[in-house]
Amino acid sequence: MALSLGMEETVTETLEAIAPSVGFQQAARQVWDVLVIGAGPSGALAGRELARHGASVLLIDKASFPRHKVCGCCMNAAALGVLRAVGLEALPDQLGARPLHELWLVEGTRRARIALPPGVALSREAFDAALIRQAIKAGASFLPHTAATLDGVEEHLHRLTLRGGDWRIDVKTRVVLVANGLGGGLGPDGPIIEPTLVHRSRIGAGIIVDDAPDWCRSGTISMICGRGGYMGLVQREDGRLNVAAAFDPTFVRLARGPGPAAANLIVQAGLSPVHGLNEGVWRGTPRLTQHRARLAQERLFVIGDAAGYIEPFTGEGIAWALWCGAAVSPLALEAIRQWTPALSDGWAAVYRQQIGRRQRVSRLLAAMLRRTMLTRAAIEVLSRVPALAAPVVHYVNAPLPVHFNEERQTSHA
Repeated sequence: MALSLGMEETVTETLEAIAPSVGFQQAARQVWDVLVIGAGPSGALAGRELARHGASVLLIDKASFPRHKVCGCCMNAAALGVLRAVGLEALPDQLGARPLHELWLVEGTRRARIALPPGVALSREAFDAALIRQAIKAGASFLPHTAATLDGVEEHLHRLTLRGGDWRIDVKTRVVLVANGLGGGLGPDGPIIEPTLVHRSRIGAGIIVDDAPDWCRSGTISMICGRGGYMGLVQREDGRLNVAAAFDPTFVRLARGPGPAAANLIVQAGLSPVHGLNEGVWRGTPRLTQHRARLAQERLFVIGDAAGYIEPFTGEGIAWALWCGAAVSPLALEAIRQWTPALSDGWAAVYRQQIGRRQRVSRLLAAMLRRTMLTRAAIEVLSRVPALAAPVVHYVNAPLPVHFNEERQTSHA
């Protein structure tokens, strides 16, 4: 059984669908300050911040919301810090997020419990939808079920074709933010700034199951490592179990599907089964680790997972995405007024300074997890002296500085 990518899954019925906040004909008549392609955490937060500072924003996504995502159920201390910096610190609690305080590492018979700074577990169905609603509340316009193709720059404006269902329109915008995730394309020939896949990169796979086994405690991220990959399990705010894995493609193929592959890792660890792994619907991602040589071009910035992605472990991915959405807004506001190449260079520099460094740590951890003997030795040591993990835990959870130049931003409003 092959892993199906982009498979549809029913979202939690208790979450209300987000309707378009602007008609497609109205969207075509207006020249927008910013068009944001992708309404995940990075795109939605960028749309909110730009709208708050006076920009006209059109936020689009190919999906409908709420929607399920493979990973990103965990938000670490750095992610919560970004929400605090933009005045959304109360949002996770309002959505019923479950506090997280511990990482449980397992490989074979080896076990280690690592204390974590305060984080939360919150479904992407609830979180992404809430951020979009915050963007709409701030004044952004939202169009779901909408795909975009870039058609070029003309008289300081990007021209795009938007398609949704049986309609098609041409729109113009001063600035484009590309936040459409791993491998997101923008034209008939694929991504406008082609991503580079890292050799031997793993694929992502995830599923939601109803019941957590006894060994998967609330408040704990359980990380099961083994030959062929690793997976994290955590209880969401609704009590269901989020399972997110990074698998070697060959491992999934030989196991005949992601469900048997996940069950194989659990057997390797000697743990009781997780019911529902083989019966439910799995979602998959493209190769997890990739990067782009360029993060901006004329009147266009690439943010979030679209900018680059390294296999994350305990909520780093959401932190990186949220930071991008907040940090790009001052540069986008400057670009609305006047584009200069310095804005492109500036975004690349600040991204690599703040996110690139942290991704190098994740890259090293991912490399270690490919070496079974090294993983076993590390968990064995941490089981005896958990404090040895403190420097890495502190680094990946440290605050991401979100610098808002109020003079620049309010001058546009």
